[in-house]
This record gives sequence, C-alpha cells and structure tokens, in this order.
Amino acid sequence: MIRWIIFIAIYVAIDIYAYQAFRTITRNNWLSVAYISISVLLLVTFIFQLTSGDSSRTMTPLRMYTFGLFLAVFGPKLLLVGIMFTEDIVRLAVGGVSKVSGITDNFHIPSRRKFISAIGLGLAAIPFSSLLYGMYRGKYNYQVLNYTLEFDDLPDAFDGYRITQISDVHSGSFDNEDKVAYGIDLVNEQKSDLIVFTGDLVNNVADEMTPWKALFAKLKANDGVYSILGNHDYGDYARWNSEEEKRANLEHLKSLQKEMGWDLLLNENRTIEKKGQSIKLVGVENWGAGGFKKAGDLDKACHGIATEDFKVLLSHDPSHWQQQVKKDDRNFQLTLSGHTHGMQFGIEIPGLIKWSPVKYRYENWAGIYEELGRYINVNRGFGFIGYPGRVGIWPEVSVIELKKRAQTA
Repeated sequence: MIRWIIFIAIYVAIDIYAYQAFRTITRNNWLSVAYISISVLLLVTFIFQLTSGDSSRTMTPLRMYTFGLFLAVFGPKLLLVGIMFTEDIVRLAVGGVSKVSGITDNFHIPSRRKFISAIGLGLAAIPFSSLLYGMYRGKYNYQVLNYTLEFDDLPDAFDGYRITQISDVHSGSFDNEDKVAYGIDLVNEQKSDLIVFTGDLVNNVADEMTPWKALFAKLKANDGVYSILGNHDYGDYARWNSEEEKRANLEHLKSLQKEMGWDLLLNENRTIEKKGQSIKLVGVENWGAGGFKKAGDLDKACHGIATEDFKVLLSHDPSHWQQQVKKDDRNFQLTLSGHTHGMQFGIEIPGLIKWSPVKYRYENWAGIYEELGRYINVNRGFGFIGYPGRVGIWPEVSVIELKKRAQTA
C-alpha cells in the first residue's frame, strides 16, 4: 500500500507539472477536462489491472495493453517535464541575475515562454506516436535478417548449409492470427536446411500455445525443427495450486512441441548428417545470469560429443555464452540465443547506430557477435511481452548460412 501511495503521488506531481505546458499553449477548458479525465482514467485502470485478480507476474493481453497505453501516455510526459524543468532552472537563474545586477528592484521569475512549451509538446509527441504505432503495427513487422559466417573447421558437406532461427514466440500475447500466419510463412519461405527455436514459447502457461499449435506445426525443414526451453516456459511467473500442477504444465508444454513435430532438446544433442559428414546440434535448458533459472547443463548436453566436432549450441539466454560457453574448451563454434527481445524498443540504422536500453543489461543483445573465433546470434524475438508492441526493434527471422573459409596458400 505504501508503494502504491508513493507511486500515485509521483504520478500526480509529474502530471500536474506536465499540465502546465498545455495551459501555456491554450486556456481551453474542454481540453483541460479531457487531459485530466484521461490521466485519471489511465491511472485507475493501470492500478486496477495490476492489483485485481491474480496478482502474480502473469502477463495477460489486457494487462499488456493497459501497460502499453500507460507507457505511451506517461512516458512522453516525463520527457515534457524534463524540458519544462530545464526552462524553469533558466527562468530562476534569469530572475536571480536580474535582481543581483540591479536590472529589477524585486526578485521576479520570467513567465514561461509559449514556444518552449510548444517545442516540448512536439518532442513528446514523437515517443507518444511511436509507442502507439508499435502496438498497432510494429509488433508484427517481421524482418528476415541474413548472415553468412565462415569457419575453418566446418565439414565440407555443410558449406552453404542454412539455419533459420526464431525465438521468444510468447504465444500468450498474440492477437492476430493472420499476421502470425504471415510470419510462419515467412520462415518456411527461407527454405533453410534446419529450423531452430530458442525458447519462450509461452508467457506463463502451456495452454497459451494450444490455439496456435496447428499454425506452428506448419514449420518444416529438410533436417527438422528443433527447440529448447526459455525462462518463461517453466511456469515460474504464474501462480500454481501445487508443485504437481506446475510440473504437469511443463509436461504439457513439452507434449505440445512433440505434437507440432518439433524435437525438444533438454540438455541433449543431435547429429545432423550430410554426405557422410556431420555436425552436432546441442540444446541446453535455460541458463541465465542473475536470478534466472539455471537448468542448463553443458556437460550433460555434450555427452558423446568430441572436441573436434563442429557444434551449434541452442541456449536461450545470451548471458550463458558470456559466462560459460565462449571460453569452454569444447569449442562451441556457433551459439544461437534470444531472450532479450532487443527490449522491443531502440534505434537501428545499419552501419550507423544500434542502440537499445537493454544494452546496459546484456553485453550481447541483438545480432551477431564474435569473440575468440566463436560466434553468437541473439535473435530479437518473434513475439512480444510486457509492452504489446515494438518500436525500432522489429520481430525477427534469422537466416544463418554456414560457409567453409577458403584456405590461403
């Protein structure tokens, strides 16, 4: 209760401060009523959604859209308040200088300037419209990203071998079957040799996937479709009546993947053969730094694998690569991960800028990285969770072509 009181007090203070920009621009009472009504309604709805019913971390579509609208309205107000506060500091300084220098007899703070408020409102409109667009169109704006990676030790038979990766489906968030079907078709259109899914099939419970099972069962590749578990797949963020119920949910999720024709790797490996040669596909359960589940077991997953084998590792959380995988003596040439979603928000202009707030949490957060001659691809995710949209960081289908590096004389 104390935390909610503090939150409401901060919200009201910021809202009142931001409201001054509107009053500087216009004195229209109807606009004032609309502003106040929207602010109050948004606050009440946000609190109600987060405190009513199941108070666990379960993310339902309604909760996500409530959060998304709250973020779209309140976030830009923070930007507006920052601009106004900066102006107020300048106004205060000008008033002080005028008094000290004798320009005025009394200390007087100049009035707010209308054009500063107009600039502030204009700038605030950019994240406002972007966040709304992200919810309306951005979340299904699927992008195919192609990468070619060269290796000295790739078996000759796998020169040109193509792997399509998707990750972080979060099926409990979907609300448009046609758009999701388009994404599935896009994956199949790549005609890769192998398709892999790197975790987080659901938000909370296995039943979220049931309406989408037939659609995702359409994913096909010559060498099969393989998957692993992500942190959301274990049901840790939902409330259960018993541990037995929670375990049954996980078993149901595993069964669903089998019914879809996916081969779920639970700290296991598979051999992919081609023209008498082979590579190893290794899949670990979730292993994440910090408070995330650490069920991944590299030793168990690598049973029967030789150091000289070419290995593609599926591991949901890229922090696993940083902390354990990249320096492992068994030499995991390529790791495929997801988890970060690129925070579903950022700026990417190829060759110029690649930024998202998630970079301050994860060293490897989107795309290809190389260290010690070993690679990781962090897929930006197929779905979405929390904020029901994407801005600048679009849903991704990764296509990775393996190439044998030409030997120089």
